[in-house]
Amino acid sequence: MNYQHILYPFLGALIATFLLTIIFRYFGKKGVLGNLFTAVRGGTPRALGIVPFILLSLYFPSEFNDLILIIGAFAFMDDLLGRRKIGNLPIEWGQLCRGIGMILVILVGFYFTPVGYSAILIALLVQPINISDMQPGSTSMVVMIMSTFVILAMFLIGVGPIFEIPAFYAPLIVLVVCLGYCPLDFAGKIMLGEIGNHSFAVALGICFFMLGGFWATLILFIATTVLIALIRRNSLTIFFARKLNLKDPTFGDFVMDVLTGGGLGDVFRRIFLRRKQIRVTNPIFISLGFRRLLFNPYALNTPSPTYSKYKPVSPLERK
Repeated sequence: MNYQHILYPFLGALIATFLLTIIFRYFGKKGVLGNLFTAVRGGTPRALGIVPFILLSLYFPSEFNDLILIIGAFAFMDDLLGRRKIGNLPIEWGQLCRGIGMILVILVGFYFTPVGYSAILIALLVQPINISDMQPGSTSMVVMIMSTFVILAMFLIGVGPIFEIPAFYAPLIVLVVCLGYCPLDFAGKIMLGEIGNHSFAVALGICFFMLGGFWATLILFIATTVLIALIRRNSLTIFFARKLNLKDPTFGDFVMDVLTGGGLGDVFRRIFLRRKQIRVTNPIFISLGFRRLLFNPYALNTPSPTYSKYKPVSPLERK
């Protein structure tokens, strides 16, 4: 294995992220980038995840990188179109693009790659990783922790080459690309955007499959969700209190938010629950997070938010 192949994506991510940040800031302050630039924290470029997307597409094992290309392309349309409504339908253009991308990942993954049924979990991993991207540095932290775990597990288990390439090569590429990208992300200067977090999600999911097939993908999908819930529990506590009037959340509520939160989850709540607000009082269901799962922001009797001691939620807290 040529270890220069590891150095190049790291340096590429590091240099390209810094250069593109300067370019995005320049044009963003001129008002020509639209949804790719937000006024948060004095001006923050969005969709800087285009750098990881390109590098993962180039350096990830070719037998799997079509899945990254698919999800990244539709995620970038999500970034560009944002929260524009589709006529009178209860869905936005960005959410539609994300949904189409996830469906295509499942279909292409199942029929044209070795991942089989794991393609479903790989596509669904987009949801929790997307939720993790709602505060600076959290997605980078999750990606680095999980990719490092996969590398170590591959060595401990002794996973053999995949398509004549060392198995640990794929998660190592994910790790070094994230390491190159993350300094400005942790500083809150840039945002991955959908193109970045979706690309990392699919790449991570493929790495989980490489570790041990469907069951490894499922177990690590659950582990990733729990990790994100742990990382975001403080900000989610504030979000729940202000937006859901839920002042005593359980850990189940955090996990359920990671699994079903965000705009796409609310679309399904609107479809299935319509204008109903279901009250959950059973202690077991409360501990499992059913209050969060069944909270319908479109209900006619949605409870008023509570402000009191909770700090305002940043615009980055929900997409």
